Amino acid sequence: MKPVDAHLDEILRTVRPLDPAELDLEQALGAVLAENVTSPVALPPFDNSAMDGYAVRVEDVEAATEERPALLPVAADVPAGENTPRLVEPGSVTRIMTGAPLPEGADAVVPVEWTDGGTIRVAIHRAPEPGNAIRRSGEDVRAGDVVLAAGTLIGPAQLGILAGVGRRSVRARPRPRVLVLSTGAELVEPGLPLGPGQIWESNSFTLVAAVRQAGGESRRRSAVGDDPAAFLETLTGLLGEADAVITSGGISMGAYEPVKEALTPLGTVRFEKVAMQPGMPQGFGVIGERNTPIFTLPGNPVSSYVSFVLFVRPALDRMRGLPAGFPRTVTATTTAALRSPKGKRSYLRGVLDGDEVAPVRGQGSHQLAALAGADALIVVPEDTTEVPAGTAVEVIPL
Repeated sequence: MKPVDAHLDEILRTVRPLDPAELDLEQALGAVLAENVTSPVALPPFDNSAMDGYAVRVEDVEAATEERPALLPVAADVPAGENTPRLVEPGSVTRIMTGAPLPEGADAVVPVEWTDGGTIRVAIHRAPEPGNAIRRSGEDVRAGDVVLAAGTLIGPAQLGILAGVGRRSVRARPRPRVLVLSTGAELVEPGLPLGPGQIWESNSFTLVAAVRQAGGESRRRSAVGDDPAAFLETLTGLLGEADAVITSGGISMGAYEPVKEALTPLGTVRFEKVAMQPGMPQGFGVIGERNTPIFTLPGNPVSSYVSFVLFVRPALDRMRGLPAGFPRTVTATTTAALRSPKGKRSYLRGVLDGDEVAPVRGQGSHQLAALAGADALIVVPEDTTEVPAGTAVEVIPL
């Protein structure tokens, strides 16, 4: 059997980062920058008030106390967006709103909470330090500064700074578009009645959600039956819309394995046994004129999802231009004894609680409810068959 590490290495050697594109900010969430982004201006672009209050000359209010407040006339108001130059004359104050330009002559802002809130004359009960509640021009970003480097994953805060430096679009690697196909004559769409020998199809819903959670875009196609020709026709018709394809089912050693039968003659997809449990049957390769990566995963629900975590998610990271490799692990103490077949790396479902992990009841590759109750995979190496309770183990948080 092929080692787990070797299978992932082959996948990561094959997939390539997607070509960058110019993306509008509305479509850039989850994309990865392919350029350094600099600011054309300083941020803030001008000195402004950090609070609602009064722009003052410190020397006019430095003796203010609760018992003996400074009483000064309010000469003017400055709202946010004001573009008329203002001046604070000695012995007066200017009422100012958050974000409004600081008037000339002012060297502090007194928060309204330190005053009686007067609009004609104000009583100031506390003396500010010079520079109090003032945002200085360029204190966040100087003109020409790199605010985001190439390779940065664009999240909400990154979108904010892109807009904040005036960018309407950005050059970035888009989220991979992934097509998900399940196979099996026994599969029925959820919501429809079941006939004899049928089950509701769940894998595609799990995998589509996993792709989206991993930063990709995904769409599912209703399950295809056990006819290899029908499967290949469906796949070929949808291939142009995808940067990657995931299938589930149809790759085992028995009869009626449409994915294996349809793709083996192409010579670009390999079907192998990988030394892991669950998920031993695996297939991977490329198809079509664009050499689109295809991941053919086992049909059992747990096997399919574990395979996604180990192999597909790292590949999506590579396609996005992010560091790619095995999922992050933490060390925890198992609360119960574990068993694993010799020669296979096991990924047992468990519940992680602080520095302890408890295996769930129901470790079968078909037991989707047990997977739904788990939040971690407990890793048992290939050369280990028994792990006593209380042993430190490696755990992949889900």
